[in-house]
Amino acid sequence: MKNRIWILGLFLLAVACSSPEKKTETVAEVPAKPYPSFSPDSAYSFIQKQVDFGPRVPGTAGHEATKNWIISKFESYGLSVSTQDFEAKTYDNLTWNLSNIIASYNPEAKKRIMLSAHWDSRRIADKDSQDMEKPIDAANDGASGVGVLIEIARTIHAQELKPDVGIDFILFDGEDDGEPEQTTVRNTSQDFWWCLGSQHWSQNKHIPNYSAYYGILLDMVGAKGAKFYYEGYSRQYASGILRKVWENAAKIGHSDFFVMRDADPILDDHVFVNAKAGIPMVDILDFSPDYGFGHYHHTHSDNMELIDRRTLQAVGETVLFTVYQE
Repeated sequence: MKNRIWILGLFLLAVACSSPEKKTETVAEVPAKPYPSFSPDSAYSFIQKQVDFGPRVPGTAGHEATKNWIISKFESYGLSVSTQDFEAKTYDNLTWNLSNIIASYNPEAKKRIMLSAHWDSRRIADKDSQDMEKPIDAANDGASGVGVLIEIARTIHAQELKPDVGIDFILFDGEDDGEPEQTTVRNTSQDFWWCLGSQHWSQNKHIPNYSAYYGILLDMVGAKGAKFYYEGYSRQYASGILRKVWENAAKIGHSDFFVMRDADPILDDHVFVNAKAGIPMVDILDFSPDYGFGHYHHTHSDNMELIDRRTLQAVGETVLFTVYQE
């Protein structure tokens, strides 16, 4: 993604004061439940595989091959898999056939966690100085989140130790085709040209009245030197979940990646899951409050040379730990 969006108004901080005469009770910390290890090498190979298919632009052979591969991987790990196929208009009046991919672990469980990423890639490199009209590899902006989630599915399948909750891996299509940086929107028939898959799913859930305890969105989670901050819409809609995930990261030694500092709100798939589907979802996103997106964003530098196994380890292990604590 995406567009940088400023929220008007102030976030108010409520401070609760306790009487100095009251004794402070010490609450014993609950021991962490055991959780399996995460393999960054395996996640890296899943990212490489997607890039090898070529750009995953809707309507291309690479897009179709990637969809079939993702479905087959989830099925091989014992998940129940379906697709949500639909048509959507682009900002420049193309009609695209898109597919959200839904893979469910333990579908009978009432308490569910939603884990998401987008699996499409951008068809232009509008922030680059060369080959701006050519599609990008999108190793980080798209493939990294998918790679981490497939590795989480593989890990759960391979382990005797299972989480106590149901998990829905929902991969959105058509996320990264918003209007170019240098132009205004040409098609004005709708408000948002980004996040087409999550917009559709949030208003047409794959199961009527589907809900989840909370959701975690992974977007651009594999770059060297990545830092993940408290993104603005995550604070607005899911502040408790946001704190929990970042505190979990600190507990297992990843506070260098998960920084407890506020960043701007960003239009991403979680906005529609929160606002339209009513499911609190946080965004693990490489976006800095100091300089915004990384140098690679929407350029041809978003390739496999950018991907760092240490970043994948931090994100994958944090999400696994969080799910296994439920």
